[in-house]
Amino acid sequence: MIVIMGATGATGGATLRSLTALGVPSRALGRDPARLAATLDERTLAGTTPLAADAADPASLREAFRGARQLLLTMANGPHQVRYELNAIEAALDCGVEHIVKISAPAAEPDSPVAVSRGHHLIEQRLRSSGITTTVLRPYAFMQKLLLLAPGIAAGVMHGAMGQARCNYVDARDIGDAAAEALTRPGPTGGTYPLTGGRAYSHPELTALLGELLGRPVRYIDLSPSELHAHLVGRAGMPHWLAAHVVEIQQLAVVREEVPDDTFHRLTGRAPRTLEAFLGEHLHLFG
Repeated sequence: MIVIMGATGATGGATLRSLTALGVPSRALGRDPARLAATLDERTLAGTTPLAADAADPASLREAFRGARQLLLTMANGPHQVRYELNAIEAALDCGVEHIVKISAPAAEPDSPVAVSRGHHLIEQRLRSSGITTTVLRPYAFMQKLLLLAPGIAAGVMHGAMGQARCNYVDARDIGDAAAEALTRPGPTGGTYPLTGGRAYSHPELTALLGELLGRPVRYIDLSPSELHAHLVGRAGMPHWLAAHVVEIQQLAVVREEVPDDTFHRLTGRAPRTLEAFLGEHLHLFG
């Protein structure tokens, strides 16, 4: 049995749908199973058992993990992420889970310039020290996060702090497909895998693409890191920690060149979804 944590999130939900397409049953965990079930489409729900579990409550995790052989560990970034994921690892070890697929992040290093990535490093270190078979997926920027910029883009403007640096974007659905491969196929089991799309885009290139798709200009305004943080907090309403994370991710692209690789193709046997196709699917949201 496969257990999915973070089942209401982008990667957890995508993995559930990928497993359903493969005909593989799973357990989907959430603090409110009724709400979780309401987020799943009919086909996915048919192959999924929603269960109540809270990452802050290790006893509930042990109950949910009982009898499971594999765990997808993916949780939203946030101030409690490290504690919650460590709780899940300890519960999985107690219950005899044999394989954990961990959704991590680029630059998961002890001295990473991205605070969230430093947290992922701590989680990865605990997995390695545990002796459990572990597959680590390190996806770059989610295409789905671009939808948060829709109000500004609808007004013809996108703000950032990347200059001409390029960013690797990956569709969360591809992350779900890669996770499903790791959970169901012997080949990808174990190891660490970066996940990117097929092309990296600078913000000026991204706004040019949006303008072409929308049939009207979209302007990129490049800010300093502190200006972008203030904009995200004051205008976009982000909490300070999330605004800081967005700025750190953009600055990572500035100091470390992001170049797509072929890992996703090697894992799944197909090319990743393109940013053009993703934006085309959601073009109505950009006004």
